[in-house]
Amino acid sequence: MKLDVINLDGGSAGEVELDEALFGLEPRADILHRVVRWQRNKAQAGTHKVKTRSEVSYSKKKIYRQKGTGGARHGSRNAPIFRKGGIYKGPTPRSHGHELPKKVRKLGLMHALSSKVKDGSLVVIEAADCDGKSKTLAKQVANLGWKRALIIDGAEVNENFARAAANIEGLDVLPSQGANVYDILKRDTLVLTKAGVEALEARLK
Repeated sequence: MKLDVINLDGGSAGEVELDEALFGLEPRADILHRVVRWQRNKAQAGTHKVKTRSEVSYSKKKIYRQKGTGGARHGSRNAPIFRKGGIYKGPTPRSHGHELPKKVRKLGLMHALSSKVKDGSLVVIEAADCDGKSKTLAKQVANLGWKRALIIDGAEVNENFARAAANIEGLDVLPSQGANVYDILKRDTLVLTKAGVEALEARLK
């Protein structure tokens, strides 16, 4: 399939041929869901922790005599039934990550790209290049109508462009190797440079 290429100024810069096998798939929600869930679970810190009865700070002394009180028999205030006692079977540090086959991860990225093409929210630009000033880039982005956009460049992102984009709300920039399903779906507009298209096609073939 062919798509028009534009400059950051909005001018035409020719056309680019997109591989149908990567950009022309019928998006499957189940695959996208599996990959996004895998990404988000892997990103969780898993550092949640509560104190058990052996870890809370309290006296180890028996709180009252065993018999003759007319109440239940207790040996420690650290027991979970007491206020400020230890927590029973609470969360402990662990990894939330789980396995997902590489083929499914690769397929998920292809379906994410295809979903943007189907929605008409994929834009191809000649190059992500600017003078490093946020004011200039912000004006160009506003003129193009990008409110929440992800820009994917080639192997490396232009240093001046990355510096200018860092101060613009709703604009993210990634190298082609950092392209992922969650970030693509999170933004309204996906912007690829010509170098980014070539790098993604090389990565996914």
